[in-house]
Amino acid sequence: MADKILLSPPDMAGTELDYIKEAFDTNWIAPVGPHVDAFEEELATYVGAKYAVAVSSGTAGLHLALLAAGVGEGDVVFCQSFTFAASVNPVLYQKAIPVLIDSDCNTWNMSVAALELAFKTRKPKAVIVTHIYGQAADMARIKQLCDANNALLIEDACESLGTTYAGKQTGTIGDIGVYSFNGNKIITTSGGGMIVTDKKEWADQIKYLSQQAKSTTPHYLHETVGYNYRLSNVLAGIGRAQLTTLDDKIKKRRAAFAKYQQAFHGTEVEMMPVDQNGVTSNRWLSVILIPDKKPHDLMHFLAKENIESRLVWNPMHQQPFLKDIDFVKIEDKAVSDELFQSGLCLPSGSQLQKEEQERIIYLIKKYFRAGGEE
Repeated sequence: MADKILLSPPDMAGTELDYIKEAFDTNWIAPVGPHVDAFEEELATYVGAKYAVAVSSGTAGLHLALLAAGVGEGDVVFCQSFTFAASVNPVLYQKAIPVLIDSDCNTWNMSVAALELAFKTRKPKAVIVTHIYGQAADMARIKQLCDANNALLIEDACESLGTTYAGKQTGTIGDIGVYSFNGNKIITTSGGGMIVTDKKEWADQIKYLSQQAKSTTPHYLHETVGYNYRLSNVLAGIGRAQLTTLDDKIKKRRAAFAKYQQAFHGTEVEMMPVDQNGVTSNRWLSVILIPDKKPHDLMHFLAKENIESRLVWNPMHQQPFLKDIDFVKIEDKAVSDELFQSGLCLPSGSQLQKEEQERIIYLIKKYFRAGGEE
């Protein structure tokens, strides 16, 4: 059998070990050090933000963003339904009340119409918009609604580092942005994240809270609850190496998406939406919609051929732990439900070889020629 083709494996730049060795040689292996400082500066420069704070995960970043926004018990926070649970869990950490918003079919991200409807009867403290699979949400209209309703806008850009919207990096359009460097993301530190903002007060508070809220006094003084959320100097070194090749990784993922798009044009397989006006996606994952609404069957077929694929996000309003949470939609049938019933993520890594992708395409076409039978 051919070697396994993975969905989105880490792609090492080749210089990571140099940065790791430097951290060990200088004994900077704690969650503080020159690599952390440099990674924050370099990432902030890349995305065009004034401040960046390195943290242990994207989830930690979203939690700290909510803390900086002053979200607490009983506050309402609007969240996307079509996303990973980590986008909503931090709201519950704060004992706040999430309200789930459906997607639109043009971007698969938060529906502006549903968001507008939600604002008519609720006053949220913040809105968390997620850029799914590297696709940018309709940020101009979402930001306009948030500004008009005095709601802070937090961008969950964990999947969209390098995606631009109207010339700006996703993560820098709202009030606070959060990126993830998990092992399957477009760049990785094994595990980690970064928070960006243009507001120094928030950046200082986020860094303070991420370090157990320890005061600068010579003795251990903590005036509020803190968290162990900082990124280690060793992992920050990996991130610095990864960041140097981010543009190349985006170029390769966009090429893979374009090849899938060309191959499935005119077939029963539908690709995820193309870039909207003013958007250049990083194409973190390429996703198809299955006409028979049986993505599980195709996933199992590909698995037998040693090819990893993955179902799209199961909407948050369908999750048992959120069954009593309000869900706002416009369509009779939720767009997010339609996507879940049809969507499948295909191998999209920046190391995906031409022959591997051609094999994936051939097998998918073969599957549908056989009427969806394995």
